[in-house]
Amino acid sequence: MGKGCMKAIKYFLFLFNVLFFLFGALIMGFGLWVLLDNESFMVILQESSTALKIASYILIGVGGLSMLMGFLGCLGAIYEIRCLLGLYFTCLLLILIGQVAAGVLIYFQKDLLNKEMSNIVTQILSNYPGKNSTTEQAWDYIQRTMECCGWSGRMDWHGNAVVVNSSQLLFPCSCQNVSLVEGNSSSDSGFCEAQSIDWPVYDRGCNSSVESWLFANVGVILGVCLGVAVIELLGMILSIGLCKSVHTEDYTKVPKY
Repeated sequence: MGKGCMKAIKYFLFLFNVLFFLFGALIMGFGLWVLLDNESFMVILQESSTALKIASYILIGVGGLSMLMGFLGCLGAIYEIRCLLGLYFTCLLLILIGQVAAGVLIYFQKDLLNKEMSNIVTQILSNYPGKNSTTEQAWDYIQRTMECCGWSGRMDWHGNAVVVNSSQLLFPCSCQNVSLVEGNSSSDSGFCEAQSIDWPVYDRGCNSSVESWLFANVGVILGVCLGVAVIELLGMILSIGLCKSVHTEDYTKVPKY
């Protein structure tokens, strides 16, 4: 009966480590997406926020370490190596503590993060469209697809240097509300000329839309992290149970290359 329980624990631990390896790959993939994405709001934060870049590197590191731990856990479970099981348990405990600390830090700093995001967008709108950079193209894409204008509203664009200094009535083309004009704008980026001081643009600011988009993606990553945490706890329980069951290690089981 004892051997049967030990075999069950061993194969359950192996299965959980396979899942842990896959969740680690998901976390690494999310970190790479945050770092490399060029078609969403992330690109704006990438070029303006050092904190986001650091967070993406942390996610990549945690994902890579989780994959390594999953591999070591599989190896330790199959070949019943106590030192690997003990190392696996210790690393899981440290990762779990780090995840909880990071979650608490993000929760209590969310107001600061929102303020930083607002400052970043305000700076982008003030300097637009000097260089036609990736950041500016991303902001045009956001306004066009989310059907919004500015951060809080269209008035945010009145601080733009081009709009203020131009002798024409200019407005951002990506803000154009096609239902208010006849035909389409000749451009979906840069500035278009208005026929009156009442711009034919969307009244809604992009902050609510962007926040909804961010919260939707945060929900995905939090769900993944929660799933990883559950697997980590199960892995810790199973690894310590298997480690106590292994009294002597038979290293002849380990394949030699």
